[in-house]
Amino acid sequence: MAEFICVGAIAGAFGVSGEVRLKSFCSEPTDIGSYGPLYSEDGIREFHVTLTRPVAGGLGARIAGVATKEAADALRGVSLHVPRDRLPALPDDEFYHADLIGLAVYDTGGEPLGKVIAIHNHGAGDIIEISPSRHKSALLLPFTRTIVPNVDLARGRLVVDLPEETD
Repeated sequence: MAEFICVGAIAGAFGVSGEVRLKSFCSEPTDIGSYGPLYSEDGIREFHVTLTRPVAGGLGARIAGVATKEAADALRGVSLHVPRDRLPALPDDEFYHADLIGLAVYDTGGEPLGKVIAIHNHGAGDIIEISPSRHKSALLLPFTRTIVPNVDLARGRLVVDLPEETD
C-alpha cells in the first residue's frame, strides 16, 4: 500500500446542493485539486474532487456522488490524503511535515532530546513539538533555520539549537 500524506480535510457542507468546504493543507491551497483522486486516511474511500471557488475559511468543492447537504455534512471531518509519489519533490531546505514526524532530535552538543511528535502552524510559522526525553514536558520550538540548523532525513534526525533559558 502506498504511503499517504494528508493534504486537506472536509470542513462540512457549503450550501444546499452537496457542495463541500475544503480546508487545504497545501502551501498553494488550490493544489489540492490537482493531485487526482484523494483518499480517506485508510486508503479505502476515494474522492474525486472538483474545486468550485474560494469560500470563507477554505475552498468550495464538489465531490463526485455527493449531491445533498446531508451527504456533504456526513463527510465533515474526513481527512483527505494523496499517495506520496504524487506530491512534487521539494527543494533541499523544505520538508513535508509527515517527513519530520518521528525524527530523533538532538541538541547541538549531540545529546538526545526526544522525537518530533507534531508540527503545528497557527499562522505565524511552523512549530515543532518534541516529546520529552530529559525534559518534564514537550518542547515547542519555532521551525526556523536558527533553531533547527540541521535536518537529516536520511539519518532520521534533526539538530536543534536550544534558546538560552532566562530566569
